[in-house]
Amino acid sequence: MARDWTKAQLSAANQALCRYAEQLTAGPASVTPADLDTLRQHGFDDTAIHDATQVIAYFNYINRIADGLAVEDEEFIRAWGEE
Repeated sequence: MARDWTKAQLSAANQALCRYAEQLTAGPASVTPADLDTLRQHGFDDTAIHDATQVIAYFNYINRIADGLAVEDEEFIRAWGEE
């Protein structure tokens, strides 16, 4: 799932949330009220949408800060898939 959420067996609600996260990450200006309505149709209330948006935006923010400052991974963090 970490590499490609579309290949994971997710509920329809979690798929909608992942699509929203992807959209907010790749093109935040493309998010419309209809996108939020899609989340509501999958059972997310406004508080859940707000909280998810905050988390998604925070991860985008902190990753851009780290990339912009050329922060290197900690030595104790293994690459994905390494044992």
